[in-house]
Amino acid sequence: MKSNTAKRFYSVITLLTFSLAAPLIAMADESQEIHIDIPVKLKEAKVVYNMDHAAFSGDAPVGLAHMTLMNERFKQIGTKAQISGIFHGDAGYMLLNDEAYNKVRKTKTGNPYKTTIENLIAKGVNIEACALTMKGNKWTNANLLHGVKVNSGADGRIVELEQQGYAMLQP
Repeated sequence: MKSNTAKRFYSVITLLTFSLAAPLIAMADESQEIHIDIPVKLKEAKVVYNMDHAAFSGDAPVGLAHMTLMNERFKQIGTKAQISGIFHGDAGYMLLNDEAYNKVRKTKTGNPYKTTIENLIAKGVNIEACALTMKGNKWTNANLLHGVKVNSGADGRIVELEQQGYAMLQP
C-alpha cells in the first residue's frame, strides 16, 4: 500500500473509531458533553456491504474502512457478527491480484487494497466477487486475491443475504 494511501486509510479508521466509540465523549467545554439517549448494543449482527462503486475519503476506500472498523468494533464489544463484502460493477477491480490490477489500472504499483482485503479475510470477513462483473471484464478466478470467493451474481447474492437477515450497507 502506498504510504499516502495507508496514512489516509488509517486516518479514516481513526476518525470512524472516535465517531462510533461507545463511551461518552467529553468536548473541550465540559458543558458540551455528548449524552447518549439511545445506546446501541448488538448481541448479533449480520451485515452485507454492497460494494458496487468505489467511494473514497482521499485515497482511502470508505467501504473497506467501514468493514475494518465494524469488524474490529464488534469483536471489542462481543457482538457475534457475520460481515460480507460483495464487490461488483465499478469496484470489482479492488479484488484483483497485483498482476491483474496493474494490467487493468495501467500501473506498476500492484493492488494498494490487497493488504486490507487480505486482513479482512483473515479476520473472518467474507469477501465476494461477482461472476458477471468478472465475465464482463474478462477476469478469471486466477486474477483474484487469495481467499476471495466468487458468487453467481452480486444483486441476487445481496437479495439472498437480506432474506437471511443481513442488513445491507452502501458506502
